[in-house]
Amino acid sequence: MIEYIKGEIVELAPARMVLECGGIGYELNISLNTYSAFEGKLSGKLYIFEVIREDAHLLFGFADTVERELFLLLTSVSGVGPNTARMILSSLSPQELVQVISSKDEAALTAVKGIGLKTAQRILVDLKNKVKPMEAAAGNLREKSAGGGMVAEEAVAALVMLGFQKAASQKAVASILKSSPALSVEQVIKTALRML
Repeated sequence: MIEYIKGEIVELAPARMVLECGGIGYELNISLNTYSAFEGKLSGKLYIFEVIREDAHLLFGFADTVERELFLLLTSVSGVGPNTARMILSSLSPQELVQVISSKDEAALTAVKGIGLKTAQRILVDLKNKVKPMEAAAGNLREKSAGGGMVAEEAVAALVMLGFQKAASQKAVASILKSSPALSVEQVIKTALRML
């Protein structure tokens, strides 16, 4: 298993990163939180989780071990796959997710696209005791804000990569930026994830 990859950031989008290490470009599926942590940087170190299926070998990359551990916990819950776990980690920061699970906040989980009431309840029951040791570690992570650039284009591209239709994504992003033009890409995407 690959523990981490350290190298040059060749391409960075809100749901995808290409990291070059030793002349090989690794495509990594990332969450919005990881995107924010590496935005504007030329190199980085991502902690990896491999998903090997008959039809694909996927790499999921995380800015820190806390986010990766939360991803692994989420995918251990019946009915939560890697893409759903990534969607949850794109909607909630690791700190927020630990708080949501600790406080049994069903509403915050059901606000995430693809998470129904039964799945939210299963996550809360299965992970309640497992996140307790992570509370201190998640609390120590620094919030990082994204900034500048083509906010609307990047936000729409990220939403499309996360599985939303382009037209609906464009409409949601335009609506968000019309009312709050100073928002970062991350904030726009998080708001859109709650709308779509």
